[in-house]
Amino acid sequence: MNSSIRFILIGNYVLDKQESMQRFAYMLNSGIISKDIDSKIWNPTVFLGGLFKSTNRGIGKWVAYVDKYIIFPFILIFKSQYEMKNDPNLYFHICDHSNAPYLKFLPKDRTSITCHDVLAIRGALGFQDAYALPSKFGYIFQRWILKHLKRAIRLAAVSEFSLNQLKALSENETNKEKWVVISNAFNAPFSEMNKESYNVLLSDMNLRSEEPFILHVGTAHPRKNRLFLLHVLHEMRNEWNGKLCLASKPLDKEFTALAKQLNLSHRIVSVVRPDHNHLVALYSACEAFVFPSLSEGFGWPVIEAQACGAPVIASNFDPMPEVSGGAAIHAHPKDAKAFAAAILSLKDEGLRKKLIESGFKNIERFQVDSMIESYLKLYTDTN
Repeated sequence: MNSSIRFILIGNYVLDKQESMQRFAYMLNSGIISKDIDSKIWNPTVFLGGLFKSTNRGIGKWVAYVDKYIIFPFILIFKSQYEMKNDPNLYFHICDHSNAPYLKFLPKDRTSITCHDVLAIRGALGFQDAYALPSKFGYIFQRWILKHLKRAIRLAAVSEFSLNQLKALSENETNKEKWVVISNAFNAPFSEMNKESYNVLLSDMNLRSEEPFILHVGTAHPRKNRLFLLHVLHEMRNEWNGKLCLASKPLDKEFTALAKQLNLSHRIVSVVRPDHNHLVALYSACEAFVFPSLSEGFGWPVIEAQACGAPVIASNFDPMPEVSGGAAIHAHPKDAKAFAAAILSLKDEGLRKKLIESGFKNIERFQVDSMIESYLKLYTDTN
């Protein structure tokens, strides 16, 4: 790799607090720098959005659109042209497909983009299996994103599943020779924590190591299918007396009402936004990690759990089998009996050990160094 080249990564609007996308941009940036190549991140400039407490709802959301899609494009044109005058070996990369409209303001032959999923886009186009119903404005907004995304010359999708879905939406486009799959890498360090260490952290979360629990990590979005886990727990009520731990945002009224109806409230533990160490402790200590998601672009928690030595039981909907590498038990995410049977099958210590060992082997595919090498090839491959 020619050390004279350098990169500018286009990140996300910081006030939107899209943590996973921010971590992805930082990971990509630091990975490129580790190869002795200059790289930096440009985030859309905050102007009007800074006047509001939140840019994710109400007037603040609309004002932030002005910052992101009216003001920043002018800044992007000026700054990119200035930078290119002084550097013929400069490349740009848009880190989040939701910012695909920025492709219009950057040089096509020197710009690439990451597509993390097409869930919202497919939801706006009426695909029910996306489980992502948009707002009225979302129908327009997602089509606008797709219009630009499918014209990208260089594109990295985080899974084969997401790439195939995008290609299906881009049948009339002919510039897909440099559309490739580059799997996400770990965006934070995940490894198995010893019992002594995780016991201390479990006590902070109203859990005890001698009390078995299954773990779910994810939001309350319907596609994450959290309510389904109550039905799974109910199916096991006479055969397993452990708890269900949900690590994410606070439980909503619908969840707590159903838990009460099924007489399961006393078996639910909610850990709100655990920090990294507490999350690793949960992964390391759980009886199993359960991930019955109905739709994903990748599914980071699957490999995070595997890295921490947790046996994984996940949806059999793509891309979960692709990401797990076969090192998980997959069941239909609407069949509570099947999920319950999968959890109970872990009483077989041989099966449990096999899943854990194959999980450790699977995560070798998702190391940062190999991801960075693939991105550098995408940026600079002229064939």
